Amino acid sequence: MARDAKLAASRKPEKFDAILRAAVRVFARNGFFNAKVADVAREAGVADGTVYLYFKNKEHLLVSIFEETMNESISQGRGVIDSIADPREKLRKIALLHLERMGADRDLAVVFQVELRSSTKFMEQFSETRVSEYLDLIRRVIQDGQRSGCFRASLDANLASKVFFGVLDEMVTNWVLSRKAYDLSSTADVVIDLYFNGVNAA
Repeated sequence: MARDAKLAASRKPEKFDAILRAAVRVFARNGFFNAKVADVAREAGVADGTVYLYFKNKEHLLVSIFEETMNESISQGRGVIDSIADPREKLRKIALLHLERMGADRDLAVVFQVELRSSTKFMEQFSETRVSEYLDLIRRVIQDGQRSGCFRASLDANLASKVFFGVLDEMVTNWVLSRKAYDLSSTADVVIDLYFNGVNAA
């Protein structure tokens, strides 16, 4: 117990972040299944043993990438809900933050859109709770909009939140796979317009 406490106390947040960023780059470049902890250590400029002070194994690295990114997404989403009154503007801001986050780090987007989804075990065991929290934020905004009359009262808020997230998710996947270079966040307004107004002529 004393040894574990000593080890925990010796862990530096900046080292944790550096290893995690290195793992993102290595997983995006080599693929999660082909990557080794030694590759991550080399990329981070640390000894293999240092990685194991912070992470149990390669799978723990992948889970931590997901957890850290989702924590940031959920925290920012809650900030949006608290700081903006208009439900439409809340959804626009959530979309912008989502696309900006992935668009700012292509390696992270590759890990999220490709590597995480190649592991059925991960998707079943680790992703459900955090994704549900994120969807709940979106659903709450839609329900607020229904109460204020911005959105149709007959709308299924649960389904509408999944559709909204699904569109953003597909935009990121398309950006990752596209051979054209473009600003992912610039598509946020297009997504919002389509979500609110559909494809019917005015």
